[in-house]
Amino acid sequence: MTSTELKKRAALEALTFIQDGMTVGLGTGSTAAPFIEALGKRVAEGLEIVGVPTSEAAAKLARQSGIELIIPDETTQIDVTVDGADEIDPDGHLIKGGGGAHQREKIIAAASRQLIIVADSSKKVSQLGQFPLPIEIDPFCFSLTVRRIRETFATLGYDKVEMQLRPKADQDGIMLTDGGHLLLDARMQRIKDPAALDQALTLLPGVISCGLFINMASMAIIAGEDGVERLTFGAR
Repeated sequence: MTSTELKKRAALEALTFIQDGMTVGLGTGSTAAPFIEALGKRVAEGLEIVGVPTSEAAAKLARQSGIELIIPDETTQIDVTVDGADEIDPDGHLIKGGGGAHQREKIIAAASRQLIIVADSSKKVSQLGQFPLPIEIDPFCFSLTVRRIRETFATLGYDKVEMQLRPKADQDGIMLTDGGHLLLDARMQRIKDPAALDQALTLLPGVISCGLFINMASMAIIAGEDGVERLTFGAR
């Protein structure tokens, strides 16, 4: 099966956790998109839910799929968020942000009773770090922020970190998030202590957040050639 087919398989499995009356957080990216489309079909069949999108792209797809949306400030509790991940380690820690929306995804995930991650088997890793870590930064004095980030990496023992501002996907220029921030992608091969790195980076002035999700996932639904695997974590 192709990666796209596996993502659709995981998305369909995640649908079994959605019930009438729920408020559902809608993730961003190539794995969350099949879930939104499948959820829209269920809504057309009579399922009654409202969605909370994590990005403008997710909101657009949800509207096209016929899903009623509310903004986060219109609810005090999100029942479940379904989202993708770029890497998932055995403890349920994640790297997210390949779709450019990890800051808003993190806000929605933190407000959710459950965070269900859907992914194909290539996202399951023994140690985080092969996928570049996205770091969202304020454009103001960004070069000084980048220097502080580099110094922090060195202090924590990450000596050979390649960093670059993320370009726009389909045109010239630098990508901006929906919040108007820059994305710095840091490639370090392996992350020895995800929680310590997350804390160190997010304490830096100028850093909005990084793509490490520590103890946030309640479950991962992993689709592979041999079927679908459910991994349960203790975060929720």
